[in-house]
Amino acid sequence: MRTNVITLMVIVAAVVVFLWYALSLPLTPMRLAGLALIIPAFVLFLVARMQLGDAFNIKAKASELVTTGIYSRIRNPIYVFGGLMLAGLILWFERPLFLLVFAVLIPLQIMRVRKEEQVLEARFGTAYLEYKQKTWF
Repeated sequence: MRTNVITLMVIVAAVVVFLWYALSLPLTPMRLAGLALIIPAFVLFLVARMQLGDAFNIKAKASELVTTGIYSRIRNPIYVFGGLMLAGLILWFERPLFLLVFAVLIPLQIMRVRKEEQVLEARFGTAYLEYKQKTWF
């Protein structure tokens, strides 16, 4: 639970800083598109992080298998919604060329997911494999 509170405080601070800066800029179609990605992705990222609870760890560990909430549909929602937030921020700052970051980011995220899957499969075996078949990414 402590990790959730710390995460929430960091996220709230980041949102305040972003809003303080963002509100000083004019709304353009590209910025609106960015907001259309950022807002729902941020909310879903936050929900996924909170649902993960104490199972969250920077390093691949397998303390528990979370299969409820958003995790009942998507195995790695933090990666999915984090990527969408990044895309939204790139659009918000009107730097679409930076979307090329995904050419590097996506393979790195896939490599990290594969490592996490190995750890989870080693720890939870058949239960993880069954969960994996029922979910996306």
